[in-house]
Amino acid sequence: MSKLFALLQAMFEPRISDAFLQFWAKHLLDALLIIALFWLLSELARIVLSRWGRVLARFTKTELNDRILKRAIPNISLMLNVFGLYLAIRSLPLPEKFVTILSGLLYITLVVILFNLIYRSCGELLKWYVDGHVDVDTNMSRHMVPMVEKLTMLFLMSAGLIFVLKHFNYDIFSLVTALGIGSLAIGMAAKDTLAHMISGFTLMLDRPFDIGDRIKLTNGQVGDVIDIGLRSTKIQGLDTTVMIIPNSDLCNSTVINLVRPTAVIQGRITIGVGYDSDVYKVKRLLLELADSNPDVVKTPSPEVLFTSFGDSALNMLFIFWVSDPGSLGQVTDQLNCSILSCFRENNIEIPYPTRTVIMEKEQLCQTE
Repeated sequence: MSKLFALLQAMFEPRISDAFLQFWAKHLLDALLIIALFWLLSELARIVLSRWGRVLARFTKTELNDRILKRAIPNISLMLNVFGLYLAIRSLPLPEKFVTILSGLLYITLVVILFNLIYRSCGELLKWYVDGHVDVDTNMSRHMVPMVEKLTMLFLMSAGLIFVLKHFNYDIFSLVTALGIGSLAIGMAAKDTLAHMISGFTLMLDRPFDIGDRIKLTNGQVGDVIDIGLRSTKIQGLDTTVMIIPNSDLCNSTVINLVRPTAVIQGRITIGVGYDSDVYKVKRLLLELADSNPDVVKTPSPEVLFTSFGDSALNMLFIFWVSDPGSLGQVTDQLNCSILSCFRENNIEIPYPTRTVIMEKEQLCQTE
């Protein structure tokens, strides 16, 4: 019997080996064909996107399409190659555990490539927005751009992690619940800080004022904006002190921007002249003084208004505009000095209040 078994084994062993080799050769050939097919698809996609995509992008007015294509072409090509390798591994009759581990690694690689492409495209979009808008100040670039990039990366990493866990049949409901509870706890603990940060985003996006603008607060304080941060805004007052105001307070209060919608700021000088003065001559002299001062703008033009009859003077309101808010005090000083000299030269009286005191006992009248 042993000799018969050895004879049968010798007769059928070559056939078993040949069938085994043919079986593996067929599957390896299929896997290589899949890899070759997706490699050809990746090369075709690269050629089409490189040539025709850039041709179509030339019809747009911006460079955003070119930037995104530059980022997308290598990632799409790599993604097709990895996907072909993933399908090739799945087609081979390997042990299930080995296929699961290897295909899982390739799936993670695909997710990383895909979300990296989305992240790079969003980065190019944000960079294009900042570079293409000249009115976007450096403060926004310094605070907003890094924050938006970090938030985008955090969101994409979370989404990628969910995709990977879902692929491995992991229950993501518990993870989402834990993240939700953790976010709620953090939000309750830092609600004031988050309110200031959200208000900072609002100020940077809505931009009711920019760095360098002179603003007036509800309490009457006037100052120049020197920094807009995520939590607070710094305002330098006219006395060179720096006010640090939480952003939520600025968002929830009325702020007057003294340099918008135009860059000029208004100055006012109230003058009293004697009742025997020629009002039209006074107006003409004041307008000539404004015209001779180089810091006073021509448009809008200065004005002189006869506002009221005072107890001892005719009250005049001299209105002028200055292009630089920081020089308003200096220009006002120059005009006051010029008005005083001009009125003295033209014999225009600037009256001051007088009071008569009658001393009954001494019958003395004294005028102050």
